[in-house]
Amino acid sequence: MRLFIVVFAIFAAACSENPVYRQSTDPLPVATIDQQRYLGLWHEQARLPNSFEEGCQRATAEYGLRDDGLISVVNTCIDERGESRVARGRARPVGEGNEGKLEVSFFGPIWAKYWVLERGENYEWSIVGEPEGRYLWVLTREQTISPETRAMFEQRITRLGYRPAELVWAP
Repeated sequence: MRLFIVVFAIFAAACSENPVYRQSTDPLPVATIDQQRYLGLWHEQARLPNSFEEGCQRATAEYGLRDDGLISVVNTCIDERGESRVARGRARPVGEGNEGKLEVSFFGPIWAKYWVLERGENYEWSIVGEPEGRYLWVLTREQTISPETRAMFEQRITRLGYRPAELVWAP
């Protein structure tokens, strides 16, 4: 029974509506991506608050190619007790051509939009969100960023219609 309650609580939290943070009604840009270059390990530098990452620090996302053609997703973070929390899912491309529009699923048939809004020329960073403006992540290949790099991200986030002060930045 406890397991059922925990699973139901996680499912309910994932399905709950996150507030809309985006201040602009202009359509979001979508970067083109080379799927092979996008695969690999990414470090979360910032995110908009969300229920499923509450209490998480030092989050990573690792993407790989699955045998069925989908993309494996392994999100890991360290919780308040210092323990690893891991979420495993899958992603599928849904955009035109090399458009960076993906859908991600951690719960069976439930798919969420995951759009690569901007990325570095050499895939060294990525800003990811979804069209409603409820979620946003700043990801880098490096574990930490400099104050200058953070300032660059804050400028880009602002141009996308978000307020950088609302983001949870990595320590």
